[in-house]
Amino acid sequence: MHSFFWIAGGSLVAVLGGAIALHIIAKLGSPGRAVMRWFSRAPGLDVLVTWFTVAPWLIGAIVFGWIGLLGGIAGQVVGLVLWCWGHELAHRDAVKGPRIVTVLNRLVGRPRNHAALWVTSLAVPVFWVVRIGEWIVYPPLIVLVRFPRYPMGEWVNVSRHKFDGLVGHDLIWCLYCDWMTGVWSLGSEMLRNVESFWCPIRFLDDKKCANCSVDFPDVMNKWVPADGSMGDVTNLLEQEYAGRDGAKRYSWFGHPERVELTVERKSVD
Repeated sequence: MHSFFWIAGGSLVAVLGGAIALHIIAKLGSPGRAVMRWFSRAPGLDVLVTWFTVAPWLIGAIVFGWIGLLGGIAGQVVGLVLWCWGHELAHRDAVKGPRIVTVLNRLVGRPRNHAALWVTSLAVPVFWVVRIGEWIVYPPLIVLVRFPRYPMGEWVNVSRHKFDGLVGHDLIWCLYCDWMTGVWSLGSEMLRNVESFWCPIRFLDDKKCANCSVDFPDVMNKWVPADGSMGDVTNLLEQEYAGRDGAKRYSWFGHPERVELTVERKSVD
């Protein structure tokens, strides 16, 4: 148990210390704002999220095994709760005003609402796996098969801390959603290129096609029907990727760069 409390204490200090440091940096004028802007977008945001999420787990697990992992998580939870309380105490006017947590507690009950929120935190490792894939799996495809390059900071960033009235509990969970939504959306965008490049064939199940078309628009617009032929597939690939503009067109079929290229062609014609 000594190891558990040692790691839990270290994790608690890391969480609260990191939060206090950010509050101080934000008040350092122009240099502080520049640092905060870097931390609010990838790759700076990746550093920050690592510090507040996986770093205590990894350090605890490496040093003390499973007991260290549990200690790291426990320290994070306590640190998060203490920060929420402190932030709400410092913003009493906002706490007394309209709040997301107040409405949702009333709708589903406080215990159920808070329990459900903590359940969503279990998805943090899932989003981290997706983020790692965006860093180490997708970039080689840019070189190997000319997939489009994405400025990750345009997707993976946070800004809800600037929304007036978000404090404590509401703020921390909205920032979590802010981060994970960008991570997931970027991953979906990258996968659109993968699917349309290697497997542009519609699914036999029409319901699956309709469901997947939300994240993979090409499934309904361009992919070959399930009752088509391999000749149809190869012809589609030739049509979409071959030609003088091939180097610019290895993106999914509805990618914005293709739309821009079509507009340019029409203006030239």
